[in-house]
Amino acid sequence: MSTAEPIVDSHHHLWDTVNNNYPWLVPPSPSDPVGVMGDLTGLPRPWLIDDYLAHAERNGIIKSVHVEALWGDDPVDETRWVQAVADQHGFPHGIVPRVELRDPAVGETIDRHLESPNVRGVRECVNWDDEDPGKRFCDSGELMLNPSWRRGFADLAARDLSFDLYCNSTQLLPEAVHLACAFPETQIVLEHTGTPFDRSEEGLRAWRDGIAAMAAQENVVLKLSGMGMSDHDWTVDSIRPFILGAIEAFGPERCMFATNTPADLLYSSFEAIVKAFRELIADFSAGERAAMLSGTATRVYRI
Repeated sequence: MSTAEPIVDSHHHLWDTVNNNYPWLVPPSPSDPVGVMGDLTGLPRPWLIDDYLAHAERNGIIKSVHVEALWGDDPVDETRWVQAVADQHGFPHGIVPRVELRDPAVGETIDRHLESPNVRGVRECVNWDDEDPGKRFCDSGELMLNPSWRRGFADLAARDLSFDLYCNSTQLLPEAVHLACAFPETQIVLEHTGTPFDRSEEGLRAWRDGIAAMAAQENVVLKLSGMGMSDHDWTVDSIRPFILGAIEAFGPERCMFATNTPADLLYSSFEAIVKAFRELIADFSAGERAAMLSGTATRVYRI
């Protein structure tokens, strides 16, 4: 067990590809667009709780939050499976299931998820790019502005559920900020450092402006995670401006670390992800480090 400062891993996945259905993990045909993650061949399949805990325990991870993994059938079944894992192993402590907010029966679906006591929030990937199909995780653009989708979103506050927001950085200013302003009572957790996929000058400006605008919304916190998906050959120096820039915008008390494993294992090891983050925040105060490593996630996900 690591003796370093303890970590609450605010974002990881489990997948049982032997017994369950994950269409996105099926090898693509040559005509399929290459997504932001690149070639998925190297992803571990399956990745179960014993695989996760073998790394977590020696890296100082004391609690964790499981985020839905695009289960191909009824997502409530995924939640029940993860809850059964938690009941047996004590991990994960929080669960963020998938919910399709445009579904007229969304309230009933959420209540079915809530039969699992570790559920703390929900997620629906809303990534969209008009030009690049590989940057689309949903079936239409401007989903966050869709009235039917927003009616479903409105159900979250009454159930004290947060929303994990995974969108492209180009969607932050035109859509995500509008959403946060419209629903100030709903806790929004912006995933993966705001997804700076586009490293052109225009793309970097969109990320910086979007991060600043989201940080201005008091109901938004940020996950410092997923940098491998934005930079497949990342180094500590290459991700430094994004991690430190995001922390500067949000403040340590509104940032939380996450491994995003096993997805980010395509680009580095579990140990390298944790080590890099510890190195990047080494100059912060002990209290600030504690907030980013465990405090913010513990507070937001109530674990």
